[in-house]
Amino acid sequence: MLTQQNIEKLRQIVGAKYVSCEKADLICYSYDATQQKFMPDVVVHPITSAEISQIMQLANAERIPVFPRGAGSGFSGGSLPTRGGIVLCTERLDRIIDIDEENLIAVVEPGVVTEQFQQAVEKVGLFYPPDPASLKFSTLGGNVAECAGGPRCVKYGVTKDYILGLELVTPTGDIITTGGPTMKGVVGYDLTKLMCGSEGTLGVITKIVIKLLPLPEAKKTMLVLFDSIDGAAQAVSSIIRNRIIPTTLEFMDGRTLDCVRQATGLQVPDAARAVLIIEVDGDREFLDKQAQKIVEIIQPLGVVETRIAETPAESEALWQIRRSVSASLRKVNPDKFNEDICVPRSKVPEMIRRIDAISAKYSVAIVNFGHAGDGNIHVNIMIDKKIPGELEKAEKAIEEVFKAALALGGTMSGEHGVGIAKAAYIPLEISEQAAQYMKTIKKALDPNNILNPGKIFLED
Repeated sequence: MLTQQNIEKLRQIVGAKYVSCEKADLICYSYDATQQKFMPDVVVHPITSAEISQIMQLANAERIPVFPRGAGSGFSGGSLPTRGGIVLCTERLDRIIDIDEENLIAVVEPGVVTEQFQQAVEKVGLFYPPDPASLKFSTLGGNVAECAGGPRCVKYGVTKDYILGLELVTPTGDIITTGGPTMKGVVGYDLTKLMCGSEGTLGVITKIVIKLLPLPEAKKTMLVLFDSIDGAAQAVSSIIRNRIIPTTLEFMDGRTLDCVRQATGLQVPDAARAVLIIEVDGDREFLDKQAQKIVEIIQPLGVVETRIAETPAESEALWQIRRSVSASLRKVNPDKFNEDICVPRSKVPEMIRRIDAISAKYSVAIVNFGHAGDGNIHVNIMIDKKIPGELEKAEKAIEEVFKAALALGGTMSGEHGVGIAKAAYIPLEISEQAAQYMKTIKKALDPNNILNPGKIFLED
């Protein structure tokens, strides 16, 4: 239980200005993109790893739960203060410490906003590929904690593929470093990879060493309309089989296309029932040739229309169609459950068919879009919670969607993580033995279970 004495101690550690118990402030840190709400007892804004270490030591001594938080943009409840306690906000740790153009690495603090970091490295001709949809406001610390993905992952990989090292504060208050600025390093266990995707349950990240790439010279974007989702999925496999790895391969199914039509006035032929947004990057002289080859490869697969952007403005207009999807879904129903299953890309058509069957079984609208290149489908179950019985139907539909993905060799989550939203479903995917190993790691690092408790695994 948090006492007034504990709060005074927190003020001594970080300064009174950076500790708040005011209700208005607590409300701001009580929710994330799931729209679930849990009120913390106090919000603390440290600025150094030393301050975070002292906070964790106090929390251990007093058995106070601590919930690390970046921008609070997650879709799984990973940052929610489900037991009250302390919200430890990393917003003030927002420095880009170094961009090393010679060794192609950067060192940053966890509060740096993803897009701002990308813009900073691009100014010197470098490139950080991971691009979650929340990049305009999500932070790099949160990206590491959730192992964030994004459209460009089909070619470039996910967040963990770019994290070379970390500085972090352990649940007991120790400050440790993992990995480092070298491209190779095999001394001891790979704690860096362990922390990527651990959802803030094993440590509080205070510095990140990031691998960078040279910035591609140019890119070319095309939007292709198909007469079926099968044709779009076959197109993805055919492109990759022909040794072309696009930067992005985004898809929208027929229902998504209908939503976008209504919301934006997008003019597309009635025969179009699926969309691929395909983008390639690299040397400018090769892009036209590569784009033309893609057109030739996919033409026999039910292509209704192809639009190729010739200017950056035209490219942006094509991407605006994809960005309009989330807002357009509210025209279907006001409440959304956004799941992010992932299946082998050849199984995408079968997965969509199974989702359609689940939609019909429970009479709930389900709209699908996502990253076709890596089989990551964003399944949006749209309901009106005010209608009795709708929530129960949605919950049953979600479980069946998870089971269908697993039956096809997939996973329940490709990007969003488990948090509290998927914790109840963990036994569907992870064996009891594997889960026990994970819990043993958690117990060893956090013996008092005070760092982000109740996330990933349901508590007894």
